[in-house]
Amino acid sequence: MTNPLLADWQTPFGIAPFDAISDADFAPALEQALAVHEAEIAAIAEDARQADFDTVIGALEAAGEALDKVLAVFFSVAGADSNPEREALQRAFSPKLARHFAAITANKALFRRIETIWERREQLGLTDEQARVLMLTRRNFVRSGAALSGADEARMKEIKARLAELGTAFTQNLLADERDWFMELGEEDLEGLPGFVVAAAREAGREKGVDGPVVTLNRSLIVPFLESSPRRDLREKAFRAWAARGANGGATDNREIAREILALREERAKLLGYGNFAEFKLETEMAKTPDAVRELLVAVWAPARARAEADAAILEGMMHDDGLNGRLEPWDWRYYAARRRRAEHDLDDAALKPFLPLEGMIAAAFSCANRLFGLEFSPLDVPLYHPDCRAWEVTRNGRHVAVFIADYFARGSKRSGAWCSAMRSQAKWPKEQAPVVINVCNFAKGDPALLSYDDARTLFHEFGHALHQMLSDVTYESVSGTSVARDFVELPSQLYEHWLEVPEVLREFARHVETGEAMPDAMLEKVLEAANFDQGFQTVEFVASAMVDLEFHDGPAPVDVMDRQAEVLAGIGMPDAIVMRHATPHFAHVFSGDGYSSGYYSYMWSEVMDADAFAAFEEAGGAFDPEVAKGLETNILSTGGSVDAGELYTRFRGRLPGVEALLKGRGLVPAG
Repeated sequence: MTNPLLADWQTPFGIAPFDAISDADFAPALEQALAVHEAEIAAIAEDARQADFDTVIGALEAAGEALDKVLAVFFSVAGADSNPEREALQRAFSPKLARHFAAITANKALFRRIETIWERREQLGLTDEQARVLMLTRRNFVRSGAALSGADEARMKEIKARLAELGTAFTQNLLADERDWFMELGEEDLEGLPGFVVAAAREAGREKGVDGPVVTLNRSLIVPFLESSPRRDLREKAFRAWAARGANGGATDNREIAREILALREERAKLLGYGNFAEFKLETEMAKTPDAVRELLVAVWAPARARAEADAAILEGMMHDDGLNGRLEPWDWRYYAARRRRAEHDLDDAALKPFLPLEGMIAAAFSCANRLFGLEFSPLDVPLYHPDCRAWEVTRNGRHVAVFIADYFARGSKRSGAWCSAMRSQAKWPKEQAPVVINVCNFAKGDPALLSYDDARTLFHEFGHALHQMLSDVTYESVSGTSVARDFVELPSQLYEHWLEVPEVLREFARHVETGEAMPDAMLEKVLEAANFDQGFQTVEFVASAMVDLEFHDGPAPVDVMDRQAEVLAGIGMPDAIVMRHATPHFAHVFSGDGYSSGYYSYMWSEVMDADAFAAFEEAGGAFDPEVAKGLETNILSTGGSVDAGELYTRFRGRLPGVEALLKGRGLVPAG
């Protein structure tokens, strides 16, 4: 029988037939797909015809369709609905895939054909997109070690395979720590907790098989618990467990894994002729150099730290007023900050959350996309990988644009965080294909599900990534959608968050889950006024993480990662009552793969642009100005990586922005 992963999927819009796929199908499907891809690559490398764009670069773009199908399905379920068998497969697949792709970029005959095209590029009459794809393909081969030989080439292959193993181990250790820890709460421990936290804790207890409420390490549960529990002892216990993920000793400890990853990255960069890994990694980003990143982070750090220290003094005073002596601790900050927000802005999550039901926020995100880009969303009844998943067909003027899948709820089998990925990316070569895009979040489940304002912002953020995929309109898949510079990829997602703050959007969709009444104007004003509340804290915890990431990679790899982390934090004057948003042992952005290594700063780099980009709408007279929306789609959302990121932004805005827009947007400088 044909493996369902490799069959011609006779499903609506070519969605994977999840109801026909079992875990036993993955390994044999991968073996077959790898063999097919190897044969395709060999045929391209050994083609006797003269090397030109179509016979080499176009052929590379067309190759690997079977492999793409297998990997898209596998990594979607492995990240969002893991189990022991899938975790074992992931450990087996990672080094195998690393070796497979390393062999492609090490194929000397193939690289010679690419070099032949590169040398003749001016005579080939290439389109702008083809010239860009050729440049990116050649650059990827060179940066992957295609020009290496002998012992250096062999060592590069070893490094890539080992890094793949370590990244998988880091991810699975973190998932195990998050999945296995929970704190049971007695009825007396629920005192002071708002109803939505109690409901989420009871639901988490059911998910853990416990008769009663529990606190887990899922952000959508532990953060509101830390904000609302008057029990300092319980806050400390929960916070310490949250902060210790990946650093608990034993089989799931990530500290030695992080050390080895950093050492191998440094060795990899030096094999390619770079001074360190940060220089290698940043060469292809908008920032270009470690010094440019450091300049941004330092510019933001000083005002953020000053704001945080002023806030800390206020919060510590509140704690002392409660009769608690000593200094403000990290497990105290969120509790007293939430009390301060209630006092200063009269804004309480318990009162706010009923106006932010999940269904209303989904409708709001869809409505904004309709008003801006003419997209319409129709529910699809198709089998998906988990009962919590939902799907919609996306159309424009009656024409199919994409399939959007959403998996919103936290569960023990899902890694933490939120992300967007394409199970299939848009392309026109070698055939037209529409994207299948998925958003994965970790919201606390409830009946109905109610979001915090941060949750709602996350939903809009990930949907911004999805729009980048859906609206892509390029020829070649390698530059489709979010295939852009890492410090540019967060622009569409962070920009889309701004529409959650548009008053007319909240008035229409922020409706009480029981009564249906619109959010009162007074509450709406308080929500918007409080948007920049606690920005000192939030900016400090982010910039500290970004600075540690940069310093890990901009210089010799550390002998002890925790000592180096402490050294960096001491050097920048980290406030005592704030910790890194992602401490090294659970810094998945940096150590689960190379994606954000030396690149965690990119959220802030993109924020410099998103604040300025939304100002373009405001300057034009409104958040839904059709001409600005058209310019955004034409110059940024539809173009993927087919044009340099800096040029794309300049086309849209006429110039590149400065850091002032970010500081003003975060309320770290006067708005005047």
